[in-house]
Amino acid sequence: MIRIRLRRTGKKHRPSYRLVVADKPNKRDGAFLETLGSYDPHADPPLVTVDADKVKSWMSKGAQPSEAAEKILRRAGVITTPAPARKMVAPVAAKSASPAAAASVTPPTPKPAAAEAAPEMVPETAPEAPVAEAPVAETEAPVGAEESAPEAAPEEA
Repeated sequence: MIRIRLRRTGKKHRPSYRLVVADKPNKRDGAFLETLGSYDPHADPPLVTVDADKVKSWMSKGAQPSEAAEKILRRAGVITTPAPARKMVAPVAAKSASPAAAASVTPPTPKPAAAEAAPEMVPETAPEAPVAEAPVAETEAPVGAEESAPEAAPEEA
């Protein structure tokens, strides 16, 4: 398989990268087929130089960009299609003593979308009956009205 990937160049603690086409089994800084551009992460903003025609030519021949190379090519505007969703790999379950226990492990079910989940999550309740209030007699004084602060007697000097 042919990959479009980054090849590290530069000094210690100051890397820069070349965008190259290489066979997948080759080492990161090993043999490559062609240089497609360069990437300097230390520039502000990061400097990307890419030959878009060469990249498109290699991709039409079946070359797959690595994750890092794909991000750089998207920023440079060479790749415009949306990134395909990466498959989530379930973690490998610990080996159990019995095969029946291994068979009982089920993969997690996907959660429904927010628009679909909203109506299901609202519990249906019966409408509340109106509460009848007891009529208040007009002659009754409010409770505690008589027990309000006592009147102070005028002081005589």
